[in-house]
Amino acid sequence: MRTALVTAALLLVSGCGATVAQDTSATEPVTVTNCGQQVTYDKIPSKVVTNDTGITELMFALGLRDHMAGYVVNGIDTVDVRTSPWKADFDSGKHLSDKISKEVVQGANADLVFAGWNYGFSESTGFTPDALRQLGIATYQLTEACRNGVGKQRGIMPALDALYTDLRNLGKIFRVEARAEELVKGYQQQIENAGRLMAGKPRPKVFLYDSGQDQPFTSGRNAAPQDVISKAGGDNVFGDLNDSWTTVNWEAVVQRDPDVVLIVDYADGEANTPQEKQRFLEGYAPLQNSPAVRNKRFYALPYAALVESPRNPASIEAFARYLSRA
Repeated sequence: MRTALVTAALLLVSGCGATVAQDTSATEPVTVTNCGQQVTYDKIPSKVVTNDTGITELMFALGLRDHMAGYVVNGIDTVDVRTSPWKADFDSGKHLSDKISKEVVQGANADLVFAGWNYGFSESTGFTPDALRQLGIATYQLTEACRNGVGKQRGIMPALDALYTDLRNLGKIFRVEARAEELVKGYQQQIENAGRLMAGKPRPKVFLYDSGQDQPFTSGRNAAPQDVISKAGGDNVFGDLNDSWTTVNWEAVVQRDPDVVLIVDYADGEANTPQEKQRFLEGYAPLQNSPAVRNKRFYALPYAALVESPRNPASIEAFARYLSRA
């Protein structure tokens, strides 16, 4: 199979610039379960600050751009933003900063911050839900990144369930429940259709390569690539790890002998393009005999397609089409 390092815009069935019906007269508080905790929102947030591309796209997919004070992403001329089905929303919205902080959200007069652990929230920076609560700013945490009670490990449910949970919770908070349910049903149908592409075919072993040359950064079973890979018809070689995004060692990668490498397309400072990451893997001697390297079976997707986001269903479809051509 020829190398497929393609990072096309992933168009979704339920697309861009949605106009949604919203019950703006609703005044009753709303309570949802977020990361295992009951959280109450006294009113519909109107000045939301989001952190990271996929999180921001969840708001855009629900038609909630007008409820945002702005977004924080690491640069607006990245593969993620250029390939986004919501590029027009990024262009018309306000890019507040490359890095989130208390000063950024206070400067935007935020009434809600939508972020996640390692997606903005971090004890090391002091930017946490508790710290924001003390400033009078509500938070909503990305479900993919919820901590599971084992140290700082993340992930409390399968990644697609996390996506559907967040869409439904946000639909309730912003009174756009019908739109949320429409998206969920559309995504479920898209994924079901994609699953047929590999029906009856052998399931290849897939190594998700995010970054890292000394030690590879990859996905365990609780991050979005687990479902992207499995629903597309493959098996994540690190799907036995009870964590989301995590560091492993090269010996374990070699031992698991991947048939395909799924590359995260973003600049990591060591290898900034999928081609550079592929060249590194092809030049790493212990991997020379793996089927993935021997047969040049590499495929790339944007970062925002491989974290929890409304791009996940289209990512599954795109990867399933690639695998089905093997």
